[in-house]
Amino acid sequence: MQLFAFGINHNTAPLDVREQVTFSENAMEHALHDLVGRNPIKEAAIVSTCNRTEIYCSTDKPEEAMHWLADFHHLQTQELDPYLYKLAREQAVKHAFRVASGLDSMVLGEPQILGQLKSAVKSAENAGTLGLLLHKLFQRTFFVAKEVRTSTEIGTNSVSMAAAAARLAERIFGEISEQRVLFIGAGEMIDLCASHFAARNPKHVTVANRTIGRAQALSKRFNARAITLADLPEQLALHDIVVTCTASPLPILGKGMVERAVKARKHRPIFIVDLAVPRDVESEVSELDDVFLYYVDDLSEIVKEGMDARQSAVAQAESIIDNNVIDFMRWMATRELVPTIRALRDQGERYRRQELERASKLLIKGEDPQKVMESLSNGLMNKFLHIPSSSLNHATAEEREQLVELVNRLYQLHRPQ
Repeated sequence: MQLFAFGINHNTAPLDVREQVTFSENAMEHALHDLVGRNPIKEAAIVSTCNRTEIYCSTDKPEEAMHWLADFHHLQTQELDPYLYKLAREQAVKHAFRVASGLDSMVLGEPQILGQLKSAVKSAENAGTLGLLLHKLFQRTFFVAKEVRTSTEIGTNSVSMAAAAARLAERIFGEISEQRVLFIGAGEMIDLCASHFAARNPKHVTVANRTIGRAQALSKRFNARAITLADLPEQLALHDIVVTCTASPLPILGKGMVERAVKARKHRPIFIVDLAVPRDVESEVSELDDVFLYYVDDLSEIVKEGMDARQSAVAQAESIIDNNVIDFMRWMATRELVPTIRALRDQGERYRRQELERASKLLIKGEDPQKVMESLSNGLMNKFLHIPSSSLNHATAEEREQLVELVNRLYQLHRPQ
């Protein structure tokens, strides 16, 4: 079995491709069981965020895992293959370290991905698909991410997606203090966005969510009003800024609903940021006049602000990662020797038991103990030396020199001069 990772992210695939291969929280356990249920895949963990879908697994047949991803989402393999990155062994290890450290994110150095990785590992643990190899990989991954963040300034001046949404709103409206803001969803991303917008003192804030309880919990923190998604058709027109990020597999804001809201607003502009993958807002909404619609990929230029100041930290982080990749690959190499070492010890144990049994019978018969001990030691020595001696005697001319070197090294012999 080998370590293998593959997936798509914001660098390799556009949003309309990424949203086709996301995994909802509710579907994660089923997906993991389905993947590991395939014979060649022994361990698996799935990372699914707005910017990436990645699978880490232990398998001898990586192509089976990649076919599974397409099949699970009812896609043809050739549809997905142009966007996939495929990483084996040390490449997979380095990738995991870079992702957790924020080096592979749209927002360089952003900390949210580490929490998302930990959630992915927890899901795999709960599903029973995290074995020794992946457990060790992710434990080292979290260690590396902590070392990078404490030893470098990779997160300094980082502009998060939430902060970028607030900055973009300011560029359009000037002052947010005169605007009414609607948040759709009540997860971590909306929580972060609400913090950034609340700091700018908007005129009014509303939180809409499928369950009113979660909306109310978030609303209390930001002195906002809570509504359900069913209230959106009537409430949408009352807001100037809409930020949405839910786990809904289907769009929440359709063209018709937004068009009616624009008419009710007498064509006053409405600013919408959709941070969800799959998208919460139908793409046709962008065709409407007086609607400024931005998806997660549209914020890439804003989140790059301050990146130049962090480039020196990137070099430091890469050095830390490279050193840890070397250490982890040493551990993997040692682990790969375990079956051979175990087989060698098992063979030695068989020899020991055979000779011990023979010696015990001789002692019962009344044989001289000294002679029995001598026979026991000779028997063990002959058994242990028979195979290497035979291999040397029957080696070809091409093999002999190499075998001699190996035997000298294994038994720490000094060849005569």
